[in-house]
Amino acid sequence: MFDIVKEASGLVSHGVSACAGCGLELIIRNVLGVLGEDTTIVIPPGCSALFCGYGPNAGMRVSGLQGNLENTAAYAAGIKAGYAMQGNHHTTVLGFAGDGATVDIGIQSLSGVMERRDKVMYICYDNEAYMNTGIQGSSSSPVGAWTTTTPGGKPTRRKDLLRIAMAHDIPYCASASLANIPDLRKKVQKAKDTDGPSLLHIHCPCPTGWRYHPSKTIEVAKSAVQSGAWLLYEYCDGNITVNTKFKELKPIEVYFSLQGRFKGVNDEGMAEIQQQVKSQYEALLALAGLE
Repeated sequence: MFDIVKEASGLVSHGVSACAGCGLELIIRNVLGVLGEDTTIVIPPGCSALFCGYGPNAGMRVSGLQGNLENTAAYAAGIKAGYAMQGNHHTTVLGFAGDGATVDIGIQSLSGVMERRDKVMYICYDNEAYMNTGIQGSSSSPVGAWTTTTPGGKPTRRKDLLRIAMAHDIPYCASASLANIPDLRKKVQKAKDTDGPSLLHIHCPCPTGWRYHPSKTIEVAKSAVQSGAWLLYEYCDGNITVNTKFKELKPIEVYFSLQGRFKGVNDEGMAEIQQQVKSQYEALLALAGLE
């Protein structure tokens, strides 16, 4: 087993072979730093599967298993029910999956958990494509993005995972980003404390698939928030709170220019996407009563 120091960030091994500059490692270290050792994590195949380890080795100091792409939430619900039968109501059961395993392949089992009101915490780390298997487009890939299956740029908008969760009227869901770690950690704690299903949708920049230098991950994450490409807000017991508000969003072109995957977006496409981003931000403000 890996030698892991006993500290919050030490719940994840040092030397895990994530890509240089990968946002995922920073996310999982902070998530487990908040949740602590009394956590069971379910991870499907994908980038995060490397934290489960292989054979007799593990990359985390918490109990967990690697399931299938389509049933992370179902596994988590079953584990939580098993714990309850044993009288264990304290262990946090966490589903931790990427956008492909959540918004595409795993959406059915996640919907079931939300509909049944299972006390399961679920995190989607969103790197906006199937990065582990070759950068194929997912339904969370943003419009205009190059992937190996959308070489001319994705022609359609992404699914809105939080609006899907809100339609289930779950007690708590929120977006988060590496651009604001204190905000992310606060939301992890809120999700942990929720009596019922909770969902966090965390933006996870990927230097390999997004085509930027590994040293630029935090800069890219901050630019996504500042431009409105990734909005920070939370839904709690029917009320929406916008966590980061701007008098004026930065041009989406600034965010796009940091990455190679948007090089194919022409001026007309840029203007159209800019209007879409502006409209989405204004719609969110309206939902929160901040028009």
